[in-house]
Amino acid sequence: MKPVLPFIVISQFFCTSLWFAGNAILPDLATYFHIESNNLAHLVSAVQFGFITGTFLFALLGIVDRFVATKIFFVCSVLAALCNLSIVMLNTNEVILLVSRFLTGFFLAGIYPVGMKIASDHYQQGLGKSLGLLVGALVLGTAFPHFLKGFNTHYSWQFVLFATSTLSVLGGTMMLLFVPKGAYSNLSKKMDFSVIPRGFKIHNFRKAALGYFGHMWELYTFWAFLPALILTYKTQNNLIELNVSLWAFLVIASGSIACVVGGYLSQSFGTKRIAIIALTLSCSCCLFSPIFLHYANTITLFVFLVFWGMVVIADSPLFSTLVAQNAPTENKGTLLTITNSIGFSLTIISIQFFRIIAETINPTYLFVFLAIGPILGLWAMLGTKEKG
Repeated sequence: MKPVLPFIVISQFFCTSLWFAGNAILPDLATYFHIESNNLAHLVSAVQFGFITGTFLFALLGIVDRFVATKIFFVCSVLAALCNLSIVMLNTNEVILLVSRFLTGFFLAGIYPVGMKIASDHYQQGLGKSLGLLVGALVLGTAFPHFLKGFNTHYSWQFVLFATSTLSVLGGTMMLLFVPKGAYSNLSKKMDFSVIPRGFKIHNFRKAALGYFGHMWELYTFWAFLPALILTYKTQNNLIELNVSLWAFLVIASGSIACVVGGYLSQSFGTKRIAIIALTLSCSCCLFSPIFLHYANTITLFVFLVFWGMVVIADSPLFSTLVAQNAPTENKGTLLTITNSIGFSLTIISIQFFRIIAETINPTYLFVFLAIGPILGLWAMLGTKEKG
């Protein structure tokens, strides 16, 4: 592993801790700002919608391919931190809260896909392993607010926001100071609005992107509704001592291990093959979830959720690797970013779809509907010829 990769990975971890900062303190925000339960899904979706808007604009304008990626990363890390912290600093109401989370997501568009672009600028061989480490850092960053909240229940919800904002600034600074321009970086001279449609005409790029979209239908809805799932189980079984935030952290964080392991396995068995295996396993978890939610004891359910938390994210860096490898070098950043934008657009639909059907379907059977994405993703991957 070259010396530059640890800096990229740590910076990604620090900055993406902003992502689920709101989710980790959602019950506190609901109580403090008197948010109705029906509106909580909107708060969860605000970050996603902000990220979608940001990635779409970044891709449309070709920003990631036209400017130095580390500088974009730094600027966005500072702005995202300020937006995250505005909940504490401003005279916040529910509207400002939604705007704050939206803008945090918007500037995360200059962090997550840009971090992958930076990694791909430095690595061609072993890109799957590098992105496995990078997405593993994203997973830890995503889970970290749950850790802050669950590790010590005496911490206030304001502390979680201060801590994640501080980490984001540190991560952006580290990226700017310690990560040079990559050997495989190739800046574009001008905007080209035909880049995106041209990219989707490439057979293997299109197939990899569609596989990624199926994966995304499941991933963020699982993460978003995981605390509610655990809380429901806790309430139904009268498990007073069960720490919902700590469980959520452990389940989500376990995915970081799977990302790293999947990245290394891809070097021996192929990126596409490992991605398909992971997507198949997560699909199986969706389909078999009612059995575990209804019949499993606490330990068995925890083991099942940890396994699900691993396989649900293990394919993410692998699909990103396939996307990057099958995109033209000069447009790689733009096509990675638009793929993220479309994928996260699907998370909005998935989360809102879940919110609606949750009102009429027994929670035990709810997560079966997450299998829709993986099934379509697996179908799309058929016929893809692996590159590299």
